[in-house]
Parts: sequence; structure tokens; C-alpha cells
Amino acid sequence: MDILLINPPAENEIMGNNPAIIEEERGYNPPLGLLYIAAYLEKHTQHHVEILDTQVEELGYEQLRHTIAQKRPNVVGITAMTLTLIDVMKTVCTVKEVDKDIKVVLGGPHVHIFPVETINLPGVDYGVLGEGEVTFRELVDNLHRPEALKEIKGLVFRDGDQIVSTGMRDLTQDLDELPFPARHLTPYWKYSSLLAKRSSITTMITSRGCPYRCTFCDRPHLGKRFRARSPRDVVDEMEACTQLGIYEFLIYDDTFTVDAKRVADICQEVQNRGLDVGWDIRARADTVTPEMLRALRAAGCERIHYGVEAGTDKILKVLNKQITMDQVREVFRWTKQAGISVLAYFMIGAPTETRGDILQTIEFAKSLAPHYVHITILTPFPGTQIYLDGLAQGVFEEDFWQHFAANPTSDFRPCYWEKDLSAAELIELLEYAYKSFYLRPGYIVRQALQVRSVGELLRKARAGLKVLRM
Repeated sequence: MDILLINPPAENEIMGNNPAIIEEERGYNPPLGLLYIAAYLEKHTQHHVEILDTQVEELGYEQLRHTIAQKRPNVVGITAMTLTLIDVMKTVCTVKEVDKDIKVVLGGPHVHIFPVETINLPGVDYGVLGEGEVTFRELVDNLHRPEALKEIKGLVFRDGDQIVSTGMRDLTQDLDELPFPARHLTPYWKYSSLLAKRSSITTMITSRGCPYRCTFCDRPHLGKRFRARSPRDVVDEMEACTQLGIYEFLIYDDTFTVDAKRVADICQEVQNRGLDVGWDIRARADTVTPEMLRALRAAGCERIHYGVEAGTDKILKVLNKQITMDQVREVFRWTKQAGISVLAYFMIGAPTETRGDILQTIEFAKSLAPHYVHITILTPFPGTQIYLDGLAQGVFEEDFWQHFAANPTSDFRPCYWEKDLSAAELIELLEYAYKSFYLRPGYIVRQALQVRSVGELLRKARAGLKVLRM
């Protein structure tokens, strides 16, 4: 059986008015979910599997149609996120226009939250709930046995006029059992990042599940229990990547630093093998120590992304971050002393947040002096506590995400929390925040002095122009 896993074009991503300056200039990142599915199929089946990353290949829908017609797969798999649903459905439509008999399978967080709405969308044959490796393999192994599909956990599909949901499959507990992502099926040398020092990068996941309960979190399909790969398995993957010529890693764990001993063991393993690699991680301010930071730096960690989110203790409590401004100040100082660059994430427009609170957040961001900031207007995503609170309090008059999931249209725009500040006010404050941080003369000079290549200069210049045009 021929299986084609597609990362759709990103022509219609729902971003509202959020100008994600840093994220847009990061370059293209490998579609890790699809790479894991492909690797699992290669290891456990005889099916022929390919990956088509239309984004890094810069393919539009006409080129996508031509590629599908040329390859004629039996099954197409697509990861669906709510923010990318328009492009997902355009891809589904393109597949079915080529051949209506191609089976289309959607997976990812959107399917997990909206299984019924997803399977009712035209052209969708199957939905995969939760983690997809095992479920997808069992699905393609049993496509010729319709009755057997009802016994496969983690599926939703139609059986005549009925919708069949087989319930959630247990989450994978031993992540070391999963093969490394099938990077060899992608043009891995094309992936890049504004923040990276090296020209070819990749993403990695060393754990799944986040034990924290921030009210804005939108990753329910991976569970709240922290499940981690062993240090040896993590560094084995890094070493395998170096054999492909990849020496820089963006580690996409929600929080890499949950287990301090595991962090220390990974760092020691990298050093024991003498790997000359660079990597960055995501961390919380209450999970790092000076000793951990020194060990990370010695092992090649060059950047840490901290989710600060707010510059007042009042809003940090609203978001249930369970950190304080004093902790953030101390950790930023420790991180820079260790020689590690800092990217700080902030959001504005949280419940009860006033204009004065937001201005304090902007000043707090500048006072921390991170190397980069990424600022967005808080969007209450489906399934999050903030969204449920907004529905209960009447801040949102209807379940707009559910309506969009059932009938995705390109003119859809998500709602902000406008009980305290209007959308126009939030957009104006967001533009001020970016300009206030990035257009400081001292910041511009420091960035210019740190440029190491023409390519890096061009990427940073493009990011700067986006700020100027806001």
C-alpha cells in the first residue's frame, strides 16, 4: 500500500492580527508528527510511505495536485490543527479531486478536540485521536477489513449513517520504543531558523505531556502526565542527525527542564560522546538552577525559550503560571551569566488585564533584556480553561470554535477576550510593544554586532522590516 503524508501549504493560517515576527522568520520546521508516523510505519510494516512537506518545498495547490496525481497513493495522512484547518481542508479537497477513492486520514489536536465535527467534513474518511503512531499503523493494516476497524482504539469514522468512535488509546508510556523521526524522507538540509547559528537545523521532541495547568494551554491530546525519553535515546537521536549533517536542534518539549536529573544526564551524555552540537529548549522559570544552566551550556545549549507571558504578578496568577516576577528576573540573570541566549514569550489581553497592566508587561520585558521577545494577543483556543471560562461568563456569545470546526470558512477570525479591552486597543498595544522593544537603538546595535553571516543578516533585516511596517 502506498501512503503519502502531507504537510499542507500555509496560505490560510488563522493568526488573527498577531504579527509573529520571530516565528515567521524562523524558517521552515520539520513536521515532526508526520515524521514519527512515517518512521513507525517503516519499522513495523511493509507499506511504502512518503512525506510531502509542501511548505519547505514551497509548493502551491496546483503543484500539490500534480504531485498527488503523479504518486497516486492509496492513503493520505494530514496533521490537523485548528489554526491550519482551512489549508487542511483545501488539501483534502485537492486529494479527492485527483481520486475520490484515496482514503484521507486526519490526526492531531484538532481531531482530538472536535472528532465528530472533523469526521463530518467532506472528504475526511478517518480521524485519529490522541497519539497517532500505533493507531495509524493498525488503521492502514486493516483498511480491507471494515469490521476490524471497530476494534482499533483511537479511531473515529463513518459506518453508513452512523459515526463510530472507538475511544482513546492509552498514551505511549515508553517513548524509547518509538523510532526516530524519518528525516530521510524530507529535504532535511532545507530547514533553517533565524535564531540558529548553523545553516541546517531540525526539531526534536524528548518528552510528551506537560504537568502544568496554564489556563491558555492548547495541547490536550498529549495528556498532562510528563513522559520522557531516556537520556541515551535522546543523544542517540542527536548523534544520528549529525551523520546527516545536522548539528543544531530546536527541542520542542513543552518544558524540557521538568526533571533536573534527566537534564543533567542528557548534558553529560552529550559531553561524554564529544558531540559538537547546538540546541535550544523551552523551560519554566521555576524549573532551572544555576548548576543546571552551566551544565546545559557546557553541553551545547545555546538558547532557552522562557514562557513568561505577563509582567505583573496579578496576571501571572490569572494565567495559573505558578511563577513570580522575582523568579523570572533571577532566572534571566542566571541564564545570561551562563552564556545562554534568552527568548521570552509574552501575551497581552488576558482576563482582567488593563492597559496599565500591559504597559507594565512591556516595561518588564525590556528590563529583563532578553535577546528576543515573542509577543502575541492571547487567543482563547478551543478546549482551554480560558475559553471555557469565556463561554460560561458570556464573554463569548457562542462556541465560535465549534462552529468553525463544523463549517470552516476562510473569513473566520478568532475572538479575543474583549471584556476588558477591545480588539483595536489590543492590536495598538501589540504594535507598541514590538516597536518599543525592537527599535531601541541599543538593541539594534547589539544585534548588528552579533551577526555571523550574510544569511543571518538578511533574516534579521526582514524581521526588522516587519516591525517597522506595523
